[in-house]
Formats: sequence, structure tokens, C-alpha cells
Amino acid sequence: MSNGAVRLLRLLAEGASAEELADQGAAAAGDPEAEEALRSALTIRRTLDAHTRRETELAALFDTASDLARLRDLDAVLRSIVRRARMLLRVDVSYLSLNDDGADSTYMRVTDGSASALFQQVRLGMGEGLGGLVAQTARPYATSDYPGDDRFQHTGPIDRAVGDEGLIAILGVPLSLGGQVIGVLYASDRRPRTFTPDEVALLSSLADHAAIAIDNARLIESTAAALDELGEANDTIRTHHEALARAQEAHDRLAELAAGGADVPQVAAEVAAVLGGGVVVHDPDGAELACAGTDSGGRNAFAVASSRASGRAVADGDDWVCAVMAGPQLLGSITLTGRPDLGDADRRLFERAGMVTALVLLLRSSSAEAEERVRGELLVDLLSAPDREPASLVERGRRLGLDLHAPHAVLVLHTASDGGVTRARLASAASAHGVLAGVHADRVVLLVREAERGTAAPDVAADLTRRLGLPVTVGGAGPAVGPARIAEAHAEAARCLRALLVLGRHGSGADAAALGFVGMLLGEKANVPGFVRDTLGPVLDYDEARGTELLRTLDAYFACGGNLTRAKECLHVHVNTVSQRLERIGVLLGDDWQSPDRALELQLALRLHRLS
Repeated sequence: MSNGAVRLLRLLAEGASAEELADQGAAAAGDPEAEEALRSALTIRRTLDAHTRRETELAALFDTASDLARLRDLDAVLRSIVRRARMLLRVDVSYLSLNDDGADSTYMRVTDGSASALFQQVRLGMGEGLGGLVAQTARPYATSDYPGDDRFQHTGPIDRAVGDEGLIAILGVPLSLGGQVIGVLYASDRRPRTFTPDEVALLSSLADHAAIAIDNARLIESTAAALDELGEANDTIRTHHEALARAQEAHDRLAELAAGGADVPQVAAEVAAVLGGGVVVHDPDGAELACAGTDSGGRNAFAVASSRASGRAVADGDDWVCAVMAGPQLLGSITLTGRPDLGDADRRLFERAGMVTALVLLLRSSSAEAEERVRGELLVDLLSAPDREPASLVERGRRLGLDLHAPHAVLVLHTASDGGVTRARLASAASAHGVLAGVHADRVVLLVREAERGTAAPDVAADLTRRLGLPVTVGGAGPAVGPARIAEAHAEAARCLRALLVLGRHGSGADAAALGFVGMLLGEKANVPGFVRDTLGPVLDYDEARGTELLRTLDAYFACGGNLTRAKECLHVHVNTVSQRLERIGVLLGDDWQSPDRALELQLALRLHRLS
């Protein structure tokens, strides 16, 4: 072997570059063996350089695949892909576009090394430009001079974007999953450059890894989104379940109250506690039945009508109103205050409360109707046939909490029929004042435990007139003890009522004693001495104590038609004496003693006194 060949082998063993080996060409000239050795050394060097480059590229691909496998965020995956492409191919700009199947185009998604905002926002239609052609054909394309390359369909927007970025050489490879192209990966330089097949293969390999990484990232994102949706669904289901459980618990509690005979105030208090607000319950006429957790308030008739029509609770400003129904019948309404932001679950619970309230009102109504029927039957028997089995009447009264052996006043009530108040409603309103109320002989009758003689009739008349808003006239009698006396007192109270109506004293109440001589005439057993004493008592006592003749003077005054001259002649006294006596009578009897009504009572009392 020649010395030149040996030297070349030594340089090759020491890792000399192809350029260093080529420098030995002059020394090998004229030596065939050295020239052959030089050619072999250069071939071996190029092969070693290719292997080294390939190993570097493969190592970079493995590193890239490893990095992509660790990434979970799609944006991070895309940024890593274009950064590696720029690094591996040592280009000025790398970028990636993703296909938009709905718009039949591919749009710029991520760039690395780009400085043009116009370029970063470009969109390529399928088949347009280099990228559009790659996306359409699923084949790689490269050009060393894109602006002057007629193989591609140039468009104004694409050319302006490429020119704004200053790109010349472009390589694009498809991002494929199976047979579907999802985008394009690019490597480009701002100077002319021919991309070698190895570089095309390298970028294609990176694109294959990238497509898988993109697909994984999308799957991870969709899985995470599905998990989030599942978590939200679970939260919704849990919240719904908790709301149902709470509603069921509240409904069971309300149902227990209703079944246990609870009244409307108890139900209102429970609903207020469950919903955390105030509750007011009204009857169909708007009268308040119960209030809990809030001040008393009126009802909105329009809101009740709206709820009745829809069958749902309706908002009334910051309040909620629910009609309380039993089929088509309106039993009342329930109003919730303090909860303007009532949610669907609590709204349904409020509507359930309306149903339970309806049940309680129905039970109360049925119970009241049954008791009213029993009380009404007792009242009719007591007033119609008191002598028929009086012991049985007393026992029936005892079972209703009524002691017929105790003194009772008997009241008969009347109100104008054109006032819109039925006898049943009048009896219901009157029942608050007595122990037994009902309708007998087309009149409302009320039994009241006698507390103070003569006060029951005017007190009841005044209160019911105020509450009902129209005159209620009440005739009274009593106190009476036992069935027979109660029946007699009822007849006298009815006569007093007729007298009050004839006298035009609507809206007032009185018994026979309060009606004066009219009452005496109406009474079953007239008390003449009592009437005379009640009417003339002060004058009689004055004459008896002082020996005067005031009573005789009063009688003469009326007998003479109120003429003083004739009265003094009848009495044989001076006219001044008559005047002085009449003044004293005025002091004893009151200033109104000469009014027509008082004068009539006084004359009747004088006549009865003379007769007795």
C-alpha cells in the first residue's frame, strides 16, 4: 500500500471531515492506489456523515415523540410540534394549519418564528396555495421559490400573507390520521432553498407523530370535557335528589300534621319554617286564617286568580301566591313572603304546601259542617219543642260543651238580604260571640252566656255591624235557664227584634228592658211596678223624702197639655210654683224628659201608677 493511501486511512480513522480528505487530492494525484483510496475514503465519510445525521434526526424524533406523549393540552402539543419542526429542519419559520371540514378550508393554528400578523391569520381554501394543495391531496409538496412557482393556485390573500412574512422556500406535509387529513405541517425559509428527500421524510415523520399526539390531546380534552359534564351531571343529580328528599320530608311532615288534625296556623308555621319565609293563609273572601313569620297582610286577588287559572304558584312582586284548590273549588290562598328568588324545587314545595293546606281546610270545613249540623239540630229542637224530652236536650248540649242549666241570653239577629251576607255567614260570624248559633224560623239565633244583664244584644250588634260592614240588628231576652225558659226568651227576643225594625233602629241591639214601655208591652210577663219604678223612681223618692207634690204637678202638666196657666189653676198654686216644680223634675229625670219618646213613657207610667 502506498504512503498516500496509508495517510488517507489514518485521517479517516481520526475522523477527518470530507473537506479535509478532499484536501489530500493533490497529494494523491498520479498515484492510482492513492486516488482509489481517496475516493473510498470520501464515500465512507459521506456514509458515516449520513448515518450520524440520521441518528441525530432519529434521536430528535424519539425525543419529540416522548415530549408529545407527555403533553395533555392541545395548544401545548401544537406549539411543541412547530418548535421541533423548526429546530430539526433549521428553518426560519415553521407553522401548522388545521382543517375546517365545515368550511372546506385549512386555517393557520400555530406558528413559530413568524413576525406577520397577516400571515398568522391566513386561511387557505382546499386546493389553494401549497398548503391547500397538501390538505386536499394528502401528499407533501416543496418549493424553493413559492412566489414564482406556477404549480400552485395563487390567491391574493395567500400571496399577500406569504409576502408579508417574506417566505420563499416552503415545505408542507400532511397531518394524517388513517386516511383523513386533519392539517398541514410546514417548514419554510426566507431565502431560496431546496428541501432534500431526507428533510421531506424527516418532516413527514414528525407530522405522523404530531397527528397522533394531536388526536390523543383531542381525546384527552374530550374525555376531560365528558368527565366535567359527568361531574356536573352528578352534581345536578345529587342536588335534585337532595331537593326531592327535602321536598318529600317536608311533604311527609305536612301530611302528618294534616292527618293528625293540625289546624291552619300549625301548617302555616311549618311551611314558613321549611321555606325560610313568612306565610299568610286567607279564605276565599280574603279574610286572614293564619299568619306565621311575617306581619299580617292582605291578599292580591289578581294573583290568586292567576294562580287558580294556571294551577301553579305565581310571583306577586317579592312574594309568591298559590291558590288553595279542591278540584274547581277555591278554598283560599297561601302567600309566601321574604323569598323573591324562589327556586324550582322550593316552588314545587310551596305548591305542595298549598295542597296540604287545601286538605286541612277541607277537613276543617267538613268537621265544622258536621258540628254545625249537630248544633243546628239541637237549636231547632230546643226552640221548637223544649218540653219534649228536656233531659235529652240538656245531655245533647253537654256533649257540645253547652250547659243549659246556666243562665243564657237569647239573641235574634237580622241584616238586610241585599247586603250580600247570607244567614249562614251571619251565623258563622255570630258564633264567635256565643256558645250556640244557627238558623231557626228564617232568623239567626245566638245563645250567649249572660255576663251582665242587657249588654249582650248591643255589644253583638255593634261588633257584627263593624266586621260585616252593614247594619246588624239584634233583639235580646233573658237570662233564661233550662230549655223551656230559653224557648220563651227566644220568642221575646224575636218580638224585640221586630220592634227595633219597626222603630227604624237598624244596626242596634236591645232587650225589652232597654226598649222601655215598648218592651213592657212586648214582654210575655209585663212588670208594671218595675216599669213605673224605672220611669218615675227619682220623682217618687223625692216626694216621699220631702213631702212634695212633684208627681201630682207632673201629672197635671201632662193633663193640661203642657199649659202652665191651666196647670196652676188645676193645682191651685201660683204659676211660678209650677215652673219651679217642673225645673226640679227636669233635674231628677234629665233634660230630655219633655221629648216625645220620654214624655210618652212618663205619661204611661203616671197612668199605671194611678191605676195601681
